[in-house]
Amino acid sequence: MKETVNETVGFIGMGIMGRSMALNLRRAGFALVVWNRSAGRTADVEAAGATVAGSPAQVAAQCDVIITCVSDTADVEAVLLGAEGAVHGLRRGALVVDMSTISPQATRAIGAQLAAHGASLLDAPVSGGSEGAAKGTLSIMVGGAAADVERARPMFAAMGKTITHVGALGCGQMVKLVNQILVVGNALAMSEALLFAAAGGLDLDQTLAAVSGGAAGSWMLSNRGPQILKRDWRPGFSIDLQQKDVRLVLQAADELGVPLPATHMVAQFYRVLQMQGLGHEGNHALIKALERLSGITVGSA
Repeated sequence: MKETVNETVGFIGMGIMGRSMALNLRRAGFALVVWNRSAGRTADVEAAGATVAGSPAQVAAQCDVIITCVSDTADVEAVLLGAEGAVHGLRRGALVVDMSTISPQATRAIGAQLAAHGASLLDAPVSGGSEGAAKGTLSIMVGGAAADVERARPMFAAMGKTITHVGALGCGQMVKLVNQILVVGNALAMSEALLFAAAGGLDLDQTLAAVSGGAAGSWMLSNRGPQILKRDWRPGFSIDLQQKDVRLVLQAADELGVPLPATHMVAQFYRVLQMQGLGHEGNHALIKALERLSGITVGSA
């Protein structure tokens, strides 16, 4: 692929989301250097023309902009600030863009450490699931300096459709936590509604079609409802990752003194499913907790 843009982009993290996001950057013409803890996950991105580095530090040494998309706060700290972290290879004036979902407080602390090395940080978590990552239609909520947001905008445009600068560094993560409160609340409402419909003997496909286009409709219902009816638990976003985000929400809520009863309830349901070895399944498998309470199974394979 011919490069059509000036800045070389590094991408750290080739998970369900990151790999598709990196491929979209290549399709948009960005020169790309990638790294992943499990090297085998870089194969298709390398085939698309990316260079594979041996460490996050080696990524940073070759790139003007470094994007991270990893699982949790500790992972971001490791790939940016650890023994082989990007901080050891950063060019002065580099821009780091963290597209993971992590602690807002940790984001601000990481930003301060990167600033001491002459680099800037944006927090830019995403929403839209694996489908949005593959299609390049993610919603991206960005915290940081306006000039840095404009510098990163061409990259964001390659990966997402809705790009919103929501405030200073750390605000992106706070808005993502707002997003996750809504996601799990919708998942719980969907699960209760489908369980109720099944108990009432309704045709579930017809019921889903009837309510999806009205006031009760949601992204969760339209995209994950059909999966539930087919007993398809493939993850667009796994229970383990969703529960991690819920943990971040509840930690922040404790600090703010905000009651979140429905989110607390979802956390307990997900904990039960994790204890049953289902953490790898999609977050819509939340309904299994209600099925086991009721003895009712929704849908069929």
